[in-house]
Amino acid sequence: MEKKWGLRLIQISAIFGFIGTYLGSHMAGVMDYSLRPIHAHILLVGWLSVFAWGIFYQIFEIKYKKLVTIHCISAIIGAIGLTSGMWFYNLNPLNLGDTFVLVFFIVGGTILLIAFFLFAVVTFFTVPRVQKQ
Repeated sequence: MEKKWGLRLIQISAIFGFIGTYLGSHMAGVMDYSLRPIHAHILLVGWLSVFAWGIFYQIFEIKYKKLVTIHCISAIIGAIGLTSGMWFYNLNPLNLGDTFVLVFFIVGGTILLIAFFLFAVVTFFTVPRVQKQ
């Protein structure tokens, strides 16, 4: 189970990595760095954290498989929610209401916070692997 989720997280992190580096390249090209916070969060949360979680699940076996599923779903929703919420909050490209945008941003960040907490819990339920001699 964790191997499947690990691969999904790595694939999603690759998408975040592409978006983050494209955004950085675009900002450098037009010499407008106003999207720096969004760029940084896409790379730190979407690429680095999600990738690290994916690698963790590729390496370790977890005792409670449902906990892995809950963590991974919240991680994906939270990473997308926080970074898109930041984008909406800073640019509001769809002219959404300010209250909706603020709530969207906060909910995305809160779900991501829950994902980080769940990951901390998951790390205490790893199953020791037998060393090959």
